Order: sequence, then structure tokens, then C-alpha cells
Amino acid sequence: MKYRYSKIVAALFSSLSLSVSAADVEIYGKANLSLQLSDEGEGSFTEIKSNASRIGLKGTHALNDDLTVIYKAEFQVDLDGDSAKGDSITDRNQYVGLAGSFGEVLLGKNDTMLKQSQGKVDLFSDYNADIKSLWKGENRMADTLSYKSPKFNHLQLGVTYIAEDAVDAEDGVSVAVFYGDAKLKKSSIYASVAHDAEVKGYDITRATVQGKVGKIILGAMIQTQEKVDGSAEMDGYMVSAKYKMDSITFKGQYQAADFKAGDDKSGITLGADYALAKSTKLYAFYTSFDMDTDADQDYLAAGIEYKF
Repeated sequence: MKYRYSKIVAALFSSLSLSVSAADVEIYGKANLSLQLSDEGEGSFTEIKSNASRIGLKGTHALNDDLTVIYKAEFQVDLDGDSAKGDSITDRNQYVGLAGSFGEVLLGKNDTMLKQSQGKVDLFSDYNADIKSLWKGENRMADTLSYKSPKFNHLQLGVTYIAEDAVDAEDGVSVAVFYGDAKLKKSSIYASVAHDAEVKGYDITRATVQGKVGKIILGAMIQTQEKVDGSAEMDGYMVSAKYKMDSITFKGQYQAADFKAGDDKSGITLGADYALAKSTKLYAFYTSFDMDTDADQDYLAAGIEYKF
């Protein structure tokens, strides 16, 4: 474990030397820890959770007026200290590529276009209420070639090709069309349509929209999925809303999954964030899952997030 830490530290600090040669390097991260009361069907228990805390470096290096290198190396760090041996640091998005008038091309490990297409609609991403709790498609894949086109009238095309990496495996493709700005700073509406073909054994179609209505930000998502053999069909939808009042942001989200085999699942989450500064917030949320034939789940948490 000490060796793994030393490798990451060495990589981060050695990157600083790149700044001497006109490269733009940023070391960044997020520490997110919560005290949580969890009930997953066999009684409640308390835990300290590290909610996708991370550290990484990213940057660009202009080769000339028309071509720029893009790179990122990001690692998830479990700050609660209870990870299995050797799993306290794991890989997140890690890639290198080129950007220019043609768009950008990246090679490495990256979120698929379908995963990226959710934008900021999932208000409880990285927590128990993350949409991946009920749906497939939130994939970060190794061995990928990703392409994003330039934007034309707020429209952008994205394609992820996932190499099979084995003789008996199959290639996967994830395609998305994006409209607007996911942060809703450059446009008042964000929308996307995405499709996965043979990605981790599933074919998935997802449509997403989010927009501002006065001071309220509303979002919605629909998804259909099935295994590549045609089984495990599911139709689902999710709606979310948030409202900011001074330093407090109130949030709510509902997600449903209707499986053709008859197993219906749903989850509702209510929460609030309190901003101490641009970098730091306190938060609390309550999540309840109705899992039909499986055990119901409930989570109550309060925590702190610090970004640097």
C-alpha cells in the first residue's frame, strides 16, 4: 500500500515540472465524508462513508496554435479507512489525447458517453441514491477511444469505442448527442440522447433534460435497458429538483425501475446543502428504496465536502 501511495505522490509532484515547459497543470481533489445510519434489510447500523473522495492531476499543453494535448490521471481515495486491503486507492478517469478544430480525441480509461450524458441531473451522484443503484449504464471503461465533436449551435456529438481486449469478448460502443451546457451557465436548458450497444453486456437508451424555471432547477431522465440476449428488460424514469435560498440548496429526487419480469423498484431522496464557502459545504439527506421482492433500504446521512 505504501508503494502505491508513493507512486501517486511521485506522479503528482513530478507533474509540477511540466509547468516550466508551457503546460497547464492542475492538481485537484475532493474530500467527502459522512456519518450515516444505514438499514439494508437486516437491521440498522452506523458507518462513516467516503463518498467517491478523489485526487488527481489534469492539464493541457499547447503544441501549436491548432493542436493541444489533454491529459488526466484521477484516483479515488477511500478516506474512511475501511476499504479491503489494496483497495483504498482505485483508478478513475485516466487518459491522454489531442484537441483542435476537429474536436477532441482521448485514449485511456474514461466515462462512456451515456454516463456523461446525465450531465448534472442526478443530484445525489456518488451517494446511495446515485442512479446506478437501480439502473445500468453508469460505466467507466478501460481500453476506450473517445471522440467529441466541436459544438455547432450548442449541439455536440460524442462517441466512445470500447476495445474488446480479449479474443472471446465483444467491442462496445456508446454514442450521445448533447445540447447546451450541463452546468446551465451558458444555456438555460441542457438535453441529451444516448445509446450503449454491447457495453458490459447491456444495450441501453437514455434521454435527459434539465432546465431553469425561475429559481428552481428541474431535471428528468428516462431509460430503457436490456441484456444483449434480450432478457432483463427494464423501463425507468427519474425526476429531480433543487432550489437555492441564500446559502442553502434544497434537493429532491425520485427514481423508478420497472422490470418486465415484474420486479419494480423505486427510490426517493430528500436533502439539503449548506455552503460554508465556494470550496466547502455541509449536507444532509434521507434516501428510501422500495425494492419490491428484495429488502427495502433506508439511509440517513450528514457530512462535509471540501474541494480543492
